[in-house]
Amino acid sequence: MEQQREKELAVALLAGEPGAFDRFVEYFRSKVFGYSWLMCGHREDAEEVAQEALLKAFENFDQIRDPERVRAWIFRVAKNACLMKRRKSVFAPERELSLEEFLPIAEGEGEHRHIEIADWSKVPDKELLNSELGDRLRQAIAELPESYRSVLLLRDVEELSTEETAQVLDLTIDVVKTRLHRARLAVRQKLDAYLRREHATHP
Repeated sequence: MEQQREKELAVALLAGEPGAFDRFVEYFRSKVFGYSWLMCGHREDAEEVAQEALLKAFENFDQIRDPERVRAWIFRVAKNACLMKRRKSVFAPERELSLEEFLPIAEGEGEHRHIEIADWSKVPDKELLNSELGDRLRQAIAELPESYRSVLLLRDVEELSTEETAQVLDLTIDVVKTRLHRARLAVRQKLDAYLRREHATHP
């Protein structure tokens, strides 16, 4: 349903229908802002990026070739705007962490070290959906190195396909799959530590 709605918005905008851009912005604003906030790391930057991305989308909408892929196209615009903003932002980190630095230290040594992951099947659905766990999830995603965070956001949050994500980020499909797997593992490890503490406190 979402894909059909997005296609209709793109077709209307391409056709120059009155009010088409307002409807397009209303639909995509929150999506672009949410993506930009997690990518940029700060609300102030994300607000500027979202505005700039939507404006650039409007100015360059004639470049879109396939209305069915408008979501991938708009996030490519947002990605580029966010990268430019991060280069100039006062909030930009001095150095990007590698994924190895981000991951918690596991037990054991070498390539065969053991990584514990809690059994999430025992966690009630309502707990998975509570606001505190949601905040922990957003924090874990925001802390990922940018190259992994961008893949996870596009695939798991914005629900783009692997092929679309590869196109947006100018990566091969294999690289997208590898980074997505590692990003999911890293985020799950961060949440695992939180869940273990919670269950220890509230058995």
